[in-house]
Amino acid sequence: MLSDILISVFLVIGGLFGLVGSFGLLKLKDTMQRLHAPTKATTLGVGGVLVASMLYFLLVKGMFSFHELMITLFLFLTAPITAHFLAQTHISMRLDRSDLPKSERSHDWSLYEDPPATDKPTPPPARAGEPH
Repeated sequence: MLSDILISVFLVIGGLFGLVGSFGLLKLKDTMQRLHAPTKATTLGVGGVLVASMLYFLLVKGMFSFHELMITLFLFLTAPITAHFLAQTHISMRLDRSDLPKSERSHDWSLYEDPPATDKPTPPPARAGEPH
């Protein structure tokens, strides 16, 4: 009976976090706010369901389930990284290059800028021992 109550509590907590995250995704106005609600709340929601599943297998079935632990770790490690990449993309899409201060390096802010186009293609570099 106690194990059923404990498992149910984690399922309800997971469901509430999922509901709050979904509600935040719908109601918040700015993209950065909408990004924050689901990444935090639904991560905890799925985490609550996974903890309930681990408790079920441990307390009811009598065996430890390693799969849920690995999924939880993967989720808690990747969700913040994914949110960070989405936020960086959103910021860089709204930023004009003229708003950036001058960099003190020779290659400006992006390392992957194409060199200026020339009319004639540049020949490949000569190998050692070959005539120029």
